[in-house]
Amino acid sequence: MASEIHMPNPVCLIENINKNLMVNQEALKILSAIKQPLVVVAIVGLYRTGKSYLMNKLAGKKKGFSLGSTVQSHTKGIWMWCVPHPLKLNQTLVLLDTEGLGDVEKGDNQNDAWIFALAVLLSSTFVYNSMGTINQQAMDQLHYVTELTERIRANSSPDVSQIEDSADFMSFFPDFVWTLRDFSLDLEVNGQPITADQYLENSLKLSPGNFQKDKNYNLPRLCIRKFFPKKKCFIFDRPVHRKKLGQLETLHEDCLDPEFVQQVAVFCSFIFNHSKVKTLSGDLKVNGPRLENLVLTYVNAISSGDLPCMENAVLALAQIENSAAVQTAIAHYDEQMGQKVQLPTETLQELLDLHRAVEKEAIQLFIKSSFKDKDHLFQKTLAEQLEKKRDDFCKQNLQASSDRCSALLQDIFSCLEEDVKQGVYSKPGGYRLLLQKTQELKKKYLEQPRKGIQAEETLQKYLMSKEAMMDSILQTDQTLTEKEKEIEVERVKTEAARASAKMLEEMQIKNQQIMEQKEKSYQEHVKQLTEKMERDRAQWQEEQDRILAIKLQEQAQLLKEGFQNESKRLETEITALRNRMLPPQNRILPPRKRCTIS
Repeated sequence: MASEIHMPNPVCLIENINKNLMVNQEALKILSAIKQPLVVVAIVGLYRTGKSYLMNKLAGKKKGFSLGSTVQSHTKGIWMWCVPHPLKLNQTLVLLDTEGLGDVEKGDNQNDAWIFALAVLLSSTFVYNSMGTINQQAMDQLHYVTELTERIRANSSPDVSQIEDSADFMSFFPDFVWTLRDFSLDLEVNGQPITADQYLENSLKLSPGNFQKDKNYNLPRLCIRKFFPKKKCFIFDRPVHRKKLGQLETLHEDCLDPEFVQQVAVFCSFIFNHSKVKTLSGDLKVNGPRLENLVLTYVNAISSGDLPCMENAVLALAQIENSAAVQTAIAHYDEQMGQKVQLPTETLQELLDLHRAVEKEAIQLFIKSSFKDKDHLFQKTLAEQLEKKRDDFCKQNLQASSDRCSALLQDIFSCLEEDVKQGVYSKPGGYRLLLQKTQELKKKYLEQPRKGIQAEETLQKYLMSKEAMMDSILQTDQTLTEKEKEIEVERVKTEAARASAKMLEEMQIKNQQIMEQKEKSYQEHVKQLTEKMERDRAQWQEEQDRILAIKLQEQAQLLKEGFQNESKRLETEITALRNRMLPPQNRILPPRKRCTIS
């Protein structure tokens, strides 16, 4: 339950030590314990712009993330605070506060670029915090967004014909929220009031012209428009007089500007109501352990000199979770079979029917938890383990039946064996008495319940083991003629042959039942996998339709603004996206090419 999350203060998630990024194990331990879906809100911006104050408000606290009160940057690396979601009981709110960008003490912006990229990769809502208005200086400070495609890969394919376009990034980029602090202008255009969102939309309009200054002007705006499909803007008045800004942690709300207090409340309400659960491709909801693995994968890639790759991260996560899904399915099978199966079963089919019912549940559990199972390797592993489990149960069933039947025979026939030892049947007419007693005891044995599938075979083996003894009594019985003895020997042989034939027939039936069960198991795997693939395909189609709609809307806006060249470039991406959505046999267009932003 979210209410059980107790994290009184933030902890550092990714440390920035001497320009090296390192993952903090304490933070990972916290994440590993959170099984709920996560709403991840990350905030970035220049240092000393009040990012931490907003994050503390989202956490419902006055203190937590370090605010600082000097021109020196306080937050280093990325700090994390996991709190119960204030509105959604089944979700956890994860707040990520990043070190300030552009800190002159750092000397270079390489770490800034990686911090920015990690905030984008890990969040479901990405907040960019800046001071004043959206002017060219503010856009220039957002140059990190123009470098994202150079620092993040969506796909791992080295195929140059499959170079990524904005659709690859749009599918996993977070929602974009721009927060403007100490905003002092009136929100008006041509004397008409506008909203903060309209102000952002106007600020993202492109500049006509082909000069370098026009390209520089347009580049960050195009990136924001193309990579972040959902955009939102909030403006904030200055909270207090500049001299009191360092006391924000201790000031009561009555001492703050009422407009500012209201603006912060509206911002928090929007985040709580509209920020989505962090989701990966395939509609995979991210929980604590999944975010933990994403953090490790991305930071390890950066530390080793590689580019963080979304596809690789998801595949690495799939390896871990699919392996766990197999173990969960097998554990469920073991538990249910242990509860439902009482060995020995009366028939093999009874055991196979139980196996099939529990196997179906196990496959369902695996299918529900697994994703990106390339070449279905993990499902094949599950199938192999379930088949082995079934075979083991069949062997245990045989042994349990044999043991019970042997014990019954020993108990029931013990009196006969004792009489034989005492010579009860070693007299004239003894053989007929022996046959009569044997038939009585056989009847008593056959009436016993829960003997299992080895009942007949164990009986026949027992009787065969006594053939020499019975033949001895037959041959010494002086009341029988030689002819009668010969007839009796032949009768015994015929009966034994008939019993052997019956056992062979039963063995063939059992083998047939096993073969039929194997086919049913295979068909169950195929059925559930097909249904999952259909669901995944429908979800993928829905996601592609959403991206296509956004691209068409952006293309229409570019045409409206008069940017024919940019519209044509976007048309290339739209065509490639439509082509990708077609079945392979219908793809007649050339492979998609990279759409460069210039």
